[in-house]
Amino acid sequence: MAKKTSVDIAQVHELLYQALETEVGGIDIYTTAIKCAVNDDLRKEWGEYLGETRTHRAVLLNVFEMLELDPDTRSPGRDVVAHIGASLVEAMNLAKRSGDARAAELVATECVVLAETKDHGNWELIGKVAEQATGEMARVLKQAHDAVEQDEDHHLYHTKGWSRELWLQSLGIPAVLPPPEEVKQVETAIGASRAEQSRDKMLKH
Repeated sequence: MAKKTSVDIAQVHELLYQALETEVGGIDIYTTAIKCAVNDDLRKEWGEYLGETRTHRAVLLNVFEMLELDPDTRSPGRDVVAHIGASLVEAMNLAKRSGDARAAELVATECVVLAETKDHGNWELIGKVAEQATGEMARVLKQAHDAVEQDEDHHLYHTKGWSRELWLQSLGIPAVLPPPEEVKQVETAIGASRAEQSRDKMLKH
């Protein structure tokens, strides 16, 4: 086990502010993405992710309560996260207004991947802090991380699969739908890589 080091408490708080803002923005992003979804399986999947994102926000609000942090505190970093989230929502709305439903669906998958990349990164860092911190902070963050980590892996890797396969379909290239990541219930980066490598075999079947 790695030796524990002293963490920068102010920067841990900044990470938590950004993480909460990411979940808040994620709710709007999924709400908009669902409206852009043409594929029924994708729409259903994102509906589940929306519910889980609401749960992740609640998990973080509990962290704020336990660590006696104000969830309404703003910071320059948090404001940037909010701006990016709002920009992703506007990008999807712009695509939807174009009238090309399939194109808007592709934009939505890309926006979700961008949002979930930040979200996944936040929770990876929270997990690292939990490993290095001590006392109440370590306990609270570990509990939160353990409750959310698997969902975050699922959201990122599965949506990346959807984005890739829907793009291939739009290009006239045979696609695997639902994507291999979905079929194989991928939960790790290694699993996602293996699932993508298996797509040619899945196409043959």
